[in-house]
Amino acid sequence: MSKTPQSSQSSISESDYDSFVGRHQELEVNKMFRACVKHEASDLHLKVGRPPMLRVDGSLRPMDRDPIDDEEMVRLCFPLMNERSRKIFDKDGGADFAHMLDVDGTNWRFRVNLLQQLGHIGMVARRVSSWIPDFEGLNLPPSIQELCTYDQGMVLLAGVTGSGKSTTIASMLNWINANYRKHILTLEDPIEFVFTEQKCLINQREIGLDVLDFEIGMKHAVREDPDVMLVGEMRDKETFMTAIHAAETGHLVFGTIHASTAPSTIGRILDLFPQEMHSALRSAIATNMKGIIAQKLLKSIKPGVGRVPVCEIMKFTPTVRKLVLEEEDHRLGDAIRVGAEDGMQDFTQGLKKLVDEEYIDREVAMEVAPSREQLKMALKGIDVSQGGII
Repeated sequence: MSKTPQSSQSSISESDYDSFVGRHQELEVNKMFRACVKHEASDLHLKVGRPPMLRVDGSLRPMDRDPIDDEEMVRLCFPLMNERSRKIFDKDGGADFAHMLDVDGTNWRFRVNLLQQLGHIGMVARRVSSWIPDFEGLNLPPSIQELCTYDQGMVLLAGVTGSGKSTTIASMLNWINANYRKHILTLEDPIEFVFTEQKCLINQREIGLDVLDFEIGMKHAVREDPDVMLVGEMRDKETFMTAIHAAETGHLVFGTIHASTAPSTIGRILDLFPQEMHSALRSAIATNMKGIIAQKLLKSIKPGVGRVPVCEIMKFTPTVRKLVLEEEDHRLGDAIRVGAEDGMQDFTQGLKKLVDEEYIDREVAMEVAPSREQLKMALKGIDVSQGGII
């Protein structure tokens, strides 16, 4: 197979990751994981017919080496799987698991997904930092802190894969860890951030390793006296129902969901259930939800900052609860825009702030703006929600 054309400006030298291989025998693929750490890449991609790729500051860059063939891919990836993961891979055509690696005395975790595509094996691994940054370090709006102070209810992080949801939730749980004496229980598939206990007692359970599945894990959880729970991703109606039940019975529950905006998250939840259940679900959401944060990661222009999140924050004020109950979801965006005093903001307001503080440039902001016209007006100082000057 011929070598894929490379750009010397954007490629990463193979010697960079070869130099990281330890003196002792270890997995061959670990030298690529070490390169991921060295270059502060967020993701490692392996695909047959292409060189290994690293995502650095949001852009994919190839390593300067020959493409991977099928034989090498098997040799690299299969030793990563234990017996359980191999059975899942053979049955489902893919498997998720965590991989741990020591780099210069620091333990790094990677969230690994092995997949099959067009008859070939592939791998995508997300690097998980061993250090959990605080709100300021992540450039998150300070109003997010209020969502960590409730005794019970539900808080959801919405966004696409790679939008930083897990990091934001880890930062929120670590704030609770530093400020309250509570029991935090997580159910994750797989575990990403490993917490260091401060004031809280923390138990982290990995699906498949510590407990069979989310449903059984949630049954156990109610007998394990948690104050705060992380139940991972809301993938199906069973997971959501167990999570909302936990919120109803006196727990503060965090979770993630794939949705593009905070208002559209309501519809995303309802889509998991048949129409006849929607009225009861709206009542449960309005009663128990404390806030929904939708998030995107953007390339930053500020020195020392690779990417920065822009957030849409919808808190369940009386107005928001009323709109949800009355099925007026199309008006939730307006409620967010005028809810600054309650700590809410929409994507346009978040983008304006990042541009004003010189974290991102106007071009990037315009590319992801829900409405370019509204953002243009906001950057001129016109508050489109109030009709006045910001």
